[in-house]
Amino acid sequence: MQKPKVIVILGQTATGKSGLAVKLAKKNNGEIISADSRQVYRNLDIGTGKITQKEMSGVPHHLIDIANPKHKFTVTEYQKLAIYAMAEIIKRGKTPIICGGTGFYIDAITKGVVFPKVPPNLKLRKILEKKSEIELLKILRELDKTRAKNIDAKNKVRLIRAIEIAKALGKVPKIMEETPPYKFIKIGLYLPEDKLKKKVEIRVKNMFEAGLLNEIKKLKKAGISDKRLKEFGFEYFKPTPEKVISETLKYAKRQMTWFKRDKEIKWLDASKKLKIDFL
Repeated sequence: MQKPKVIVILGQTATGKSGLAVKLAKKNNGEIISADSRQVYRNLDIGTGKITQKEMSGVPHHLIDIANPKHKFTVTEYQKLAIYAMAEIIKRGKTPIICGGTGFYIDAITKGVVFPKVPPNLKLRKILEKKSEIELLKILRELDKTRAKNIDAKNKVRLIRAIEIAKALGKVPKIMEETPPYKFIKIGLYLPEDKLKKKVEIRVKNMFEAGLLNEIKKLKKAGISDKRLKEFGFEYFKPTPEKVISETLKYAKRQMTWFKRDKEIKWLDASKKLKIDFL
């Protein structure tokens, strides 16, 4: 039996993934499943570049605005909801289109990753949260060199979780994969360095003009701590335009490092007219 088709639009930040996903959804009778680890949270709109209702153009979008920003939303929770959403979209005779730049989330869906079942160790987390990313990476390296090599060294939450798992199981187990029941067509968008920088500068300028600082004030008023804002990323903790531009470009490089490992991705230059006639 032929596997149902699922389109995946991934790649660097500011490359126009959302716009392409909407176009493809209209062309392929599709619905979009977001693969963005911050757009799952309500009220994180401007800083995450969340797609607006107008930009959605009537295309249904899933897994956006589903979580309370006060609580951590895990990749395991995301995976369950995304698998359910794909099945429901296919049941309705439509095409699921996964769209986003969080490589860990995309792998969780497309590679059928099975995550180790280790409950949170709150006492350990409290100790680890006081440490810097460099210190955490050093601890992880001592526990499991392999996991330390392929983890996002700037992501404190993932570093802490990896240490937590390593301490509970003796080492971070090799993540198992199960063959998913879908045919994934992966399209990656990238921009040449100079063009990406220009796009990021425009995006960041628009963010501040749209009221990023007011969004942060509202989140604080709603009881979101500075510590939690820091976890949401550089756009949400004492941001300045220069800092956000610089950190976004660094993040874009890390995204490419992650995605380049996947040989199934067909890469397209987002600065040129995109031809998707192979779908």
